[in-house]
Amino acid sequence: MKTQITEEIITEHGLSKEEYKRILQILGREPTITELGIFSVMWSEHASYKNSILQIKTLPRTGKGLLTKTGEENAGVVDIGDGLAVAFKMESHNHPSALEPYQGAATGVGGILRDIFTMGARPVASLNSLRFGNLNNNHVKHLLKGVVKGIADYGNCMGVPTVAGEIYFEDSYEGNPLINVMTAGILKHENLATASAKGPGNYVLYVGSTTGRDGIHGCTFASVELSEESAEKRTSVQVGDPFMEKLLLEATLEVIEKKLVIGIQDMGAAGLTCSSSEMAAKGGTGIDIDVALVPKREKGMTPYEIMLSESQERMLLVIKPENFEKVEDIFKKWDLNIVKIGEVTADKMLRVRENKKVVAEIPANTLVLGGDAPVYKREKNYPKYLDKVHKFNPDIIPLPDDYNVVLKNLLSSPNIASKNYVYQQYDYMVRINTIIEPGSDAAVCRVKGTNKALAMTTDCNGRYCYLDPYEGAKGAVAEAARNIVCAGGKPLAITNCLNFGNPYKREIYWTFAEVIRGMGDACKAFDTPVTGGNVSFYNETEKSAVYPTPTIGMLGLLEDKKFATTQYFKNEGDLIILLGNNCNEIGGSEYLELATGKVSGHAPKVNLEYEKSIQKVCYEAIRLGIVKSAHDCSEGGLAVALAESGFKSENFLGAKINFEMKNRPDIELFGESHSRIVVSIEPNNISIIKKLAKKHKVNFIILGSVIKNYLRINDLIDVKVDEIFSRWHSSITEKLTTKTVRHKE
Repeated sequence: MKTQITEEIITEHGLSKEEYKRILQILGREPTITELGIFSVMWSEHASYKNSILQIKTLPRTGKGLLTKTGEENAGVVDIGDGLAVAFKMESHNHPSALEPYQGAATGVGGILRDIFTMGARPVASLNSLRFGNLNNNHVKHLLKGVVKGIADYGNCMGVPTVAGEIYFEDSYEGNPLINVMTAGILKHENLATASAKGPGNYVLYVGSTTGRDGIHGCTFASVELSEESAEKRTSVQVGDPFMEKLLLEATLEVIEKKLVIGIQDMGAAGLTCSSSEMAAKGGTGIDIDVALVPKREKGMTPYEIMLSESQERMLLVIKPENFEKVEDIFKKWDLNIVKIGEVTADKMLRVRENKKVVAEIPANTLVLGGDAPVYKREKNYPKYLDKVHKFNPDIIPLPDDYNVVLKNLLSSPNIASKNYVYQQYDYMVRINTIIEPGSDAAVCRVKGTNKALAMTTDCNGRYCYLDPYEGAKGAVAEAARNIVCAGGKPLAITNCLNFGNPYKREIYWTFAEVIRGMGDACKAFDTPVTGGNVSFYNETEKSAVYPTPTIGMLGLLEDKKFATTQYFKNEGDLIILLGNNCNEIGGSEYLELATGKVSGHAPKVNLEYEKSIQKVCYEAIRLGIVKSAHDCSEGGLAVALAESGFKSENFLGAKINFEMKNRPDIELFGESHSRIVVSIEPNNISIIKKLAKKHKVNFIILGSVIKNYLRINDLIDVKVDEIFSRWHSSITEKLTTKTVRHKE
């Protein structure tokens, strides 16, 4: 019996009246319910980027060493020499994690891993960027624990180390946490695979796990705001099986390496619908499949459910008919399902059958991003809140009575405190490639069989983007590059996760456009093209939207792993130098929020040319072998950077600092200006770094020297390093193990 398409059904599928009219024009008739479901998921924001793609296309998307076109494959791929390349990408799993934190986070990790190994790359490292509400909230604690366990369990079972990341806690993320996950993998150039269906008559294969009803309409679920009714959509959250994925990884890499694959794509968002339509459109062909042949784990599944299911650990392959037995043998060896469900056709149609009866027939190109899917240019307005938050005068804040107390409070703040509660749950040493572990400015992992190493980081300060989306986005890219350089690497390229509220709200869309502008300017300056990424809109509850949060995942390269550098002081008596200028900015800082309870002022501004010069001095000094440690100044400012530089628990080195302050002492110590790096060197190398600084026209300040046990700054701060380390190290764990009791008024 044919389903009557009503206005209510159209609305439930997230389609506008105009979009439904367009569907009628494309088909020349009313759609079947399966066709409506297909259009629904493919034209959702999550799959089509219909409200963002015009902005995204303004980003720098080409550059030296890129082996794929941005956004056209499962992941971006960057050449690192010697016939090797790195595939890397970042994705979000925000809405699912808000409802089912464990499975939401776990399947987010599973999805990004599949994006990497479908490129022919073996995953070597994962990272994440997490945002939660106030840690005094018991539900936030529940979300954090579930998310971290989900990430840890999936990554650990897969044998892929989670080597770096970041976590912030802000009220704006209370009802809508952000779970952004990134993975990098290494491949040989000749094994680079593509997500394209070419060659009419070639077989279309379904491989991997069975299909169930989990995850149906996950795409459209991720394209609406969260509400009280969202809990009813828990079936939109997928369920992962990392052990199945490990088998799928090995089988996939084997068939790619043996040159048995024409095209391959993960069945991620929008499941079989997305993989079949996108592969057909990319190949300029059609695909004809029969869903009755799809391996299922639930009885009575309809074509609609099979096409829209987002069950995990599944792939779609296109192969030549003569290679079927070879491919089948490999997948059966790994105890995986492999079924021929259809063929590539020449008519450019996505045709879906059930027991040979056609239930959907749509021109593939009309469904996909880059084809004829809808593209919108949204209206935007300057947000009124900015005028209010910018009306801040730092002079209203009295100077601290006790700078020691301020430093201790900053180090105890969840945004600055050690994230060891999180990364100790990750197996970050599996495969023994990790050179620099979590906790330093960037992770560094060796590239086996070479002297090379990869540096990786994720960065974004949502407060800065809330106060100034343009400068905040510039700052996120600048900080990521700075962290890569501090670890000894040369920045190569970025991926991203762009997390925002409802794009139909003009003020939110303005912040999105400004973020894109800032990111583009910074990426052009650092010559770090955008290789791909993810846009996640509708991150808001009935109360408010999240801060604009353009998370940057950056990849860097060390030509020689011996130059890997950590943030930690090494030897008593070493000189401590600040590359950069005195700080005279306090807007958006952790210090300001602790002092006033507000996020206000102007975000720190980035002079991109000066930032590049600072990084050149640091990079060249590391390459000359004179840098013992390098640590960028970020949250908490100079005082926190100096404290963190002594936090290697086996030696507890501190610093004796005495330098001329040109501004308010609290701003000098706790302000968060960009373009500042704290380095330590042997005293006899001071002339070398002076020459480098002069060469690149960079200011530097001799701050003092490394000492044991104490951090002493001018006459303002005098603390024992082991005591402040204890506060910093245990703060988040203590908050998570203490249940918050809410008293009735």
